[in-house]
Amino acid sequence: MTFTVAVAGASGYAGGELLRLLADHPEFEIRTVTGHSSAGRPLVESQPHLRGLADLILQPTSPEVLDGHDLGFVALPHGASGELTAQLRDVRVAIDCGADHRLTDPADWAAFYGGEHHGAWTYGVPELIVAGEGDDTSRGRDALVGASRIAAPGCNASTVALSLAPGIAEGVIEPGDLVSVLAVGPSGAGKAAQTHLLGAELMGSANPYAVGGTHRHIPEIQQALRAAGARGDVTLSLTPVLVPMSRGILATSTARIVPGTSAADVRAAWERAYAGETFVQLLPEGRFPRTADVLGANTCLIGLAIDEAVGRVIVVAAVDNLVKGTAGAAIQSANIALGLPEATGLSVNGVA
Repeated sequence: MTFTVAVAGASGYAGGELLRLLADHPEFEIRTVTGHSSAGRPLVESQPHLRGLADLILQPTSPEVLDGHDLGFVALPHGASGELTAQLRDVRVAIDCGADHRLTDPADWAAFYGGEHHGAWTYGVPELIVAGEGDDTSRGRDALVGASRIAAPGCNASTVALSLAPGIAEGVIEPGDLVSVLAVGPSGAGKAAQTHLLGAELMGSANPYAVGGTHRHIPEIQQALRAAGARGDVTLSLTPVLVPMSRGILATSTARIVPGTSAADVRAAWERAYAGETFVQLLPEGRFPRTADVLGANTCLIGLAIDEAVGRVIVVAAVDNLVKGTAGAAIQSANIALGLPEATGLSVNGVA
């Protein structure tokens, strides 16, 4: 069976990555692409690398254009995506790649984004641990089965949540005093021209931003770790640093180990969490990932070490922010929602 697809925001970075992956998906047929200022122009003017989609013309972004498709991927800035999705009437599965449907708490939305809170959709991180009653746990994929409205994650948020959730779920790390420092590529900020994202500003430099607890992905990470079973307040210091690579995230996260927990028990929590997972893989002891290893892949690679002198675990995770961080996660979630094999149209192989 073939499912028809529309992509809103097709001229941007996330939209372009969605289309690159969707073009090779055996069950999805791209019917419609939309843009804003680029409406009426060929898609390849905005995405010249997508030669196989040269016949597509960008249409205006409106609910009328998106309705009537099996799948609607919305890659718009926060605020704009919620306004659009609220008007959809005939899209079987809508996937928001923006922030508007990620947060369950309106107070978090007001504090970090502002404006109207459009309500939470099913969270699109299939491998994320979800605590249940007693010792029962599930994964994010369980809620995605049959879902009609899906919120793709924030790229920094899912990377940090996948890094720390196993230790939270098994009670081997404390939820307070979590620290994460991320080296990130500027494509995560979108395609709009901004002075601090110019090549002349980035090349040869590393630039911190959203320092001091202001990054908008903080409540999303806290929400995911609470869902994984955090006991007590989840406190997180998050510092992203722009580095001169176009795409990728290398997140180094540390947490206090629960007193009395052995190093072997700490590592075992992550081994159990990701044993058998296709797209989240724990590297052998002493090995750590590079962003080059996941470029173009729907893969999150994780390395783990224990600093016994200070009683902390160090988790280093690498993802391609446009694939596993955004477009790949959206397609993986759509596969699950429609009952397709989860890995359909997605690869673990990078292009380094």
